[in-house]
Amino acid sequence: MAERLMLLDSASLYFRAFYGVPDTVKAPDGTPVNAVRGFLDIIAKLVTLYEPTHLVACWDDDWRPQWRVDLIPSYKAHRVVEVVEVGPDVEEVPDPLVAQVPRIREALTAAGIAIVGAAEHEADDVIGTLATRSTLPVDVVTGDRDLFQLVDDERDVRIVYTARGMSNLENVTDAVVLTKYGVHASQYADFATLRGDTSDGLPGVPGVGEKSAATLLNAHGDLAGIIAAAEAGTGMSAGIQAKIRASLPYLEVAPTVVGVVRDLDLDVPDARIRALDAQERRDAAALAERGGFGSALARLLDAFAGVAGIADETPVLPRE
Repeated sequence: MAERLMLLDSASLYFRAFYGVPDTVKAPDGTPVNAVRGFLDIIAKLVTLYEPTHLVACWDDDWRPQWRVDLIPSYKAHRVVEVVEVGPDVEEVPDPLVAQVPRIREALTAAGIAIVGAAEHEADDVIGTLATRSTLPVDVVTGDRDLFQLVDDERDVRIVYTARGMSNLENVTDAVVLTKYGVHASQYADFATLRGDTSDGLPGVPGVGEKSAATLLNAHGDLAGIIAAAEAGTGMSAGIQAKIRASLPYLEVAPTVVGVVRDLDLDVPDARIRALDAQERRDAAALAERGGFGSALARLLDAFAGVAGIADETPVLPRE
């Protein structure tokens, strides 16, 4: 089997699991575990479909880094529960999901999945760094189109896009980005900067939508070329020139906010999908029994066995 790395945008996927699996799915102690079971089943499906040999769950150690907020104060501001004077902002997340996140991490660890985050950075930045430095083909699994900027056909880096649901996964290549938006993946970050994104609190250039952004990028190549043309007063209408010039303070900082970091100093454990040893299987079984997600964890380990040729040793997890 050809080796391939799969990078999971973990928060994107466990949010999807939380809203996709009924909250009647509970642990023996009565607490909901719908996000845990749903996330494990999502990973099992992805592993079965795409057959990665290496897998990393990328984590938001900081979902709204201060350095991004310092550049654009509106960045993700609408998701903040309350702005506190000391400590990080708190993201608006349903309490039943907040309670499940530690259990999700426990379950991933029990399955032998590497979890990687970085202080003061989002999972997007971890994904960007690992995808950039990987010597293997890469599948990035996310519902966030911001990561389209990582698509690289030459290096076989693609996005497995989940926005339409797990039954309608879309493999995003450069051709797909070009068809959807009229720009190449290498231009997508500049495209998003110009267009803006209300879901991330990015204002964009007022009066420049998707079609205008694509037209400008096709004519001038990148954001720097667009700014140079606007300042020279050539290659675009007077109205667009004025809009670009008026937005220069935003355009000077937005690329740093929109662009994912690709050069983090990450300590990544062995990400190869592997068999659990006897003690790890016993620990996984105990965790699954306590947590009430045994069958989901068993399905995940079965998926690992299927793609890695792992012998099915004495089962210790319940299978439905």
